[in-house]
Amino acid sequence: MSLKPNRIYQGSCIDRLGELEEGSVDLVFADPPFNIGYEYDVYEDRRSSDEYMKFCEQWIRGVHRALKSDGTFWLAIGDEYAAELKVLSQQIGFHCRSWVIWYYTFGVNCARGFSRSHTHLFYFVKDRERFTFNGDNPAVRVASARQLVYADARANTKGRLPDNTWILRPQDVPFPGFSPSHDTWCYSRVAGTFKEREGFHGCQMPEQLLGRIVRVSSNPGDLVVDPFGGSGTTLAVSKKLGRQWLGFELSKEYVARIRGRLDGCQVGDPLDGSGGTSAAPPTSKGRRRTRFKNGRPVIALKPETESAVVDAFAQVSKGHSADYLLCDPALAEAFIQACRDRSVPGDPRMWNSFLLRVRKSGKLPRSTNAGRRLSYAEMDRYSDASEAALQLISLDYGLTLDEMLCSPQAVGEFDRMAGLLSPGFSPFEYRWAALSLRKRSRTKRFKQLAAEQRQHWEQQPLPRRRCIEACLTNKYETPGVYVILDDQSPLYVGETRNVRDRMERILNSETWMKFAPGSVRIWDVADDRDQFGLRSYLVNQERPLLNSELLRGI
Repeated sequence: MSLKPNRIYQGSCIDRLGELEEGSVDLVFADPPFNIGYEYDVYEDRRSSDEYMKFCEQWIRGVHRALKSDGTFWLAIGDEYAAELKVLSQQIGFHCRSWVIWYYTFGVNCARGFSRSHTHLFYFVKDRERFTFNGDNPAVRVASARQLVYADARANTKGRLPDNTWILRPQDVPFPGFSPSHDTWCYSRVAGTFKEREGFHGCQMPEQLLGRIVRVSSNPGDLVVDPFGGSGTTLAVSKKLGRQWLGFELSKEYVARIRGRLDGCQVGDPLDGSGGTSAAPPTSKGRRRTRFKNGRPVIALKPETESAVVDAFAQVSKGHSADYLLCDPALAEAFIQACRDRSVPGDPRMWNSFLLRVRKSGKLPRSTNAGRRLSYAEMDRYSDASEAALQLISLDYGLTLDEMLCSPQAVGEFDRMAGLLSPGFSPFEYRWAALSLRKRSRTKRFKQLAAEQRQHWEQQPLPRRRCIEACLTNKYETPGVYVILDDQSPLYVGETRNVRDRMERILNSETWMKFAPGSVRIWDVADDRDQFGLRSYLVNQERPLLNSELLRGI
């Protein structure tokens, strides 16, 4: 790719799209000018229909060329050219998966017509069969009526995907008839009084709306491109969610403002704004009985259910702890089957959550089998992969470590991602390394050590940056702490017993290379505790993309 990721480039998107390597982009979100006479800083939004359609054909062809064969293209457009651009995109080679309506919750006043309160969102793919659709991501799915209204324990705890329901007038529809679960998506426009308003661009997209699109149509580390940078929302959301990002913008002033916005946000920051449901009509009082935690329903644990969960655990755990069981795929599956045999209400994610709730209450049998315990020396070969995978799942799914271990789908994705970053190890090893990291981050003596290290290392000069390939010599077959950087910012802070081996594995990993590591700083530190203390200090100083939030604030 001639253009580097994680940058906003000034210039025409038609020219700039041609500078991208063909088939290099995972997701494009485009919110082009609507040709309705809007006053932009530079662009003239009053073109003839033929001229506007020719302009759109040029940039949409550029998008098609830049996308990977399994890439995705989302297009936001107004009424005036929605049908024309849908047909044009299909003629160019895209396949339309969905035609979604974004409902503003308050419309744009029209002097001689009905208030405009929606925008069309076209969801296109290049290949009908191969494309990214993360439909099981809990941050994409929404609660079902069984969960929201009836608190039904039989409800699928994963919730449900948006469906094809059209609403004429949301104020007249009983809850939850109009909600994020429908293809009429309810998100407020970013009005001038809103806290998230940037102030320099009148057509700012809500971050929550872009969050759904980025999560469902891309994976952490994928490249997301916005041909019309505008206020920079697509790029800011992509950065927060751990994607590579790249944008184009015609206006030099907007480019400067976008850079300021991007400098002001960090990987892992929460998305601004509400998810849209707060603007929808409230449920009739007394009907919504489900309690929610972290945006997810908490199902009541009845005494008979608790007893069945304890019995199932005692039958299959072989004396191990609940954490050990969730780390061991065979024991975890045996526990799920034991819950099925007892007709425990719910599904595997719910049963695992019940297990941890019962453990917290102290009602599980005492652990009598220490089982396999892994030392930090043993985990050295894959602990970095485990941490990076944990961070990416946390960013994308919005799950804590316990929530991830409880979800068979999420922990399976964690296993897969860790295996790509450091192949050759078992799911148990990857999961146990994640739990070990949390234990260290919460241990009082490690916290104290990190504080002591902070005072020491604040006074020390930074080691010079060097090319990663330069570390592939015998000279670097030593322990150390390191910071991997792309050409701009830190990617990961790690500790290892052999710097050379770690750098060689990273360079040979297609998944690590996806994040474009280019250089490294190395500290010559050998002691385990000193390594962890320095790493904690560096993580809090640098806020790298791939380090777990567990190390933040130590």
